Amino acid sequence: MTFADKDRRFVMIFTNMNLDYIINHLAEDRHCYEGAVSPPIFQTSNFAFQTVEDMREGLRREMDAPFYTRGVNPTVRTLRAKLAALEGAEECMVFSSGSAAIAAAVMSQVKAGDHIVCVQKPYSWTTKLLSRLLARFDVSSSFVDGRDAENFRKAIQPNTRLFMLESPNSTTFELQDLEAIAAIAKAHGILTIVDNSYATPLNQQPIKMGIDMTVHSATKYLNGHSDIVAGVLCCSREKYEEIFAGEFMTLGGIISPNDAWLMLRGLRTLPLRMQRVADTTPRIVAMLEKHPRVEKVYYPFSPDFDQYELAKKQMKAPAGQFSMALKAERIEEVDDFCNRLKYFTLACSWGSFESLIFPTSALIDSANYSGSPLPWNLIRFYIGLEEAEVLMEDLLGALTPQP
Repeated sequence: MTFADKDRRFVMIFTNMNLDYIINHLAEDRHCYEGAVSPPIFQTSNFAFQTVEDMREGLRREMDAPFYTRGVNPTVRTLRAKLAALEGAEECMVFSSGSAAIAAAVMSQVKAGDHIVCVQKPYSWTTKLLSRLLARFDVSSSFVDGRDAENFRKAIQPNTRLFMLESPNSTTFELQDLEAIAAIAKAHGILTIVDNSYATPLNQQPIKMGIDMTVHSATKYLNGHSDIVAGVLCCSREKYEEIFAGEFMTLGGIISPNDAWLMLRGLRTLPLRMQRVADTTPRIVAMLEKHPRVEKVYYPFSPDFDQYELAKKQMKAPAGQFSMALKAERIEEVDDFCNRLKYFTLACSWGSFESLIFPTSALIDSANYSGSPLPWNLIRFYIGLEEAEVLMEDLLGALTPQP
């Protein structure tokens, strides 16, 4: 049995059984690495063969065995096996960014003349992929309010090939009923992709709900240390073979072996980190919802959230991201609140150890984002691993008007 065959067997056995095994032991053949507890970094571009027949066999098995690191690298392969198992998928590909994973997934399923139905307000680079890049190649897109599954059915055209979902999205956190939309898609022969970055596979497994492919910005929770940029695509073996031979190898947006090793390290603490933010974030949200300077809080696990029941149905636990609309009459008031925070770093990403804020007001005059439909008084928060009391005290201090 080959290493790759064993990986797939382990995925089938342990996907639904043992999270600890997946994270700490799956696909780590320590006896092959002189007993190394942490898997080695195969920092090589090339793999050598003893004979021409060995090389010929390597090319036959290029989708599963090391030949050239743009295809299969042993360090990346270990990571792939773990991520596929966590998502309940047969296969996984890891890319150099979340945008690369999304682009490969979408582009692999459409051709000129096809139509895509996408949720409103997805990740900004997903919007650009659909409305700018693919539009140049005669692929059209419709953006619908995904809170009602019937909007997807209504948007179907004779040439619709793909539903692009993001549940929840990463700013105002609208959800889609994944089971309902997957059923609509299958009835019409349409493929479904969902961005699962917010929930992570620990809290939501869309493939079990009938979704065909999941994608992640692995820069966020999956890595969790703000030191790499990566993307993940999980799918069936059939789709893996199709995308590997096409978009993956052709466009070459791969992750480096070193970054894959860092991400393996990050996965070790994923359950602990997700539990921490699940405990801390609802407390902070509840405090902010009662504050007189807060206009509204957007958080899927708040009882006041419009889709609270769906959030509880689809996701196992809360995550650490929410947005807050500040009661303000001028942008300067928003800027002042943000600048006064001591424990929240101003930065664009999320999902790591540090607490972050990203005010929509920062988008003004931005070449890429100045057309954002989001209100200027909206601030996106990510709650990191700091103590809840420390963060709450910081927020209350910044919300208190200065004399």
